[in-house]
Amino acid sequence: MSVSAPTTAFDVATLDRMLADAAFPEWERERRRQAFDLLNGLSLPDRRDENWMRTDLRAFKPSAWKLGGVAAGSHEIPSGLLEAAIQSAGGGAEAFDESLRETRCSRLAGRIVSIDGVVQTEELDEALRQQGVVFGSPERVLAEHGDLVRDLWFGVIESGCDWFAAAHAAFAQAGCVLIVPAGVKIADPLHLLSAISPGGVDFGHVLVVLGDDAEATVLTETAGGGPAGTAGGFHCGGTEIVVGKRAFLRMVNLQNWNTGVWHVARQKARVDADGNLQWTLGALGSRLSQVAQDVALAGRRAHAQVNGVMFTEGRQQLVYNTLQHHEAPDCRSDLLYKGGLQDRSRLVWRGMIKVDQVAQKTDGYQRNDVLMLSEQARADSIPGLEIEADDVRCTHGATSGRVDAEQIFYAQARGLTADEAARLVVAGFFQQVFDRITIPSVREALAGAIGQRIRRIG
Repeated sequence: MSVSAPTTAFDVATLDRMLADAAFPEWERERRRQAFDLLNGLSLPDRRDENWMRTDLRAFKPSAWKLGGVAAGSHEIPSGLLEAAIQSAGGGAEAFDESLRETRCSRLAGRIVSIDGVVQTEELDEALRQQGVVFGSPERVLAEHGDLVRDLWFGVIESGCDWFAAAHAAFAQAGCVLIVPAGVKIADPLHLLSAISPGGVDFGHVLVVLGDDAEATVLTETAGGGPAGTAGGFHCGGTEIVVGKRAFLRMVNLQNWNTGVWHVARQKARVDADGNLQWTLGALGSRLSQVAQDVALAGRRAHAQVNGVMFTEGRQQLVYNTLQHHEAPDCRSDLLYKGGLQDRSRLVWRGMIKVDQVAQKTDGYQRNDVLMLSEQARADSIPGLEIEADDVRCTHGATSGRVDAEQIFYAQARGLTADEAARLVVAGFFQQVFDRITIPSVREALAGAIGQRIRRIG
């Protein structure tokens, strides 16, 4: 039996208004119209789809949301956790330390701030602009540099695989575009804050492209929305990353919505020959998150390290589907996700290492560790391998367990309260993944945010 498309506020009138208000090139207008036509024939994903079978969308109503944005200054913009950490780091800006593969800085090379899909701030260091770096809102970059990004814009992620992907492709607004020319190395981070007001909507799209031998650090984060029990908010986003030959990108995505927000996102990176990607994901907020995070190792000797830090409380549900796709020989991928759960929350991680027949000498690794902080929390860890080559080394693992009561007792016997003991044990659990994050202010911010959420273990 066919399922009709859901009633939705994302209609042709909304699309026409968006196209009338933006100076998009004609090819972008046509792309959006095609995505909208596809959207009209799709229903919401259901549990027959393997990626969605553990996601409960029964309470999600597309008709409850309306794109339109807010007037400038009508809502206070929430502060960004990562931006505050960078600015409070202290001292002068320091270049990337090759010996440590680590960067410590207290300034931003550029920043973009939006709320409810309306860009409020766009900044870029003038010296970088003179070197040919492009960094700005998609609306402006597509209007001014359309020929530069035409083949890359929505060229990495799938835009028609489900209702959310098609809706995002048709109605994407705000986010950022970063183009770093070949050979340009940016020492200080570029920052994007995507915020929503209580009950607001964000369809931000991020495109990051590093030319050959380029280097950059990009921090993206979300904030705002309403708490659980309210309208909350709705984010339907996309991230595309292209890492050129011998380029090196440090990418951080922090999902820090309030606990009433619906969060759906598709994120994909393509790494070329000898390219290096360090991708750190933090998932702390939202009512429900459904994220697909894919890495395609498309050139010989490409390398990707993926770090995930997740912490849930209340009745939050976070679902993350990861894919490490080895498309070329001699590539390495290394994924480590760690999650902590308390109250009645739920975490789902489904990971896959896929190795194409040509991808000989592959070295792939994935691991997911989960720490249960209450009897009512639930975690599902589902690692997988799909290997067509015959000369590979691929391993995976998953663990799930509770805090050792003896550890808590030992800490309390030395003068710590139960809450302090819990924070100490959980901090030790996450330390392995924190040690992999080469931006000190980011790992300190994530550690602090998790520490504030930990309560006595029940």
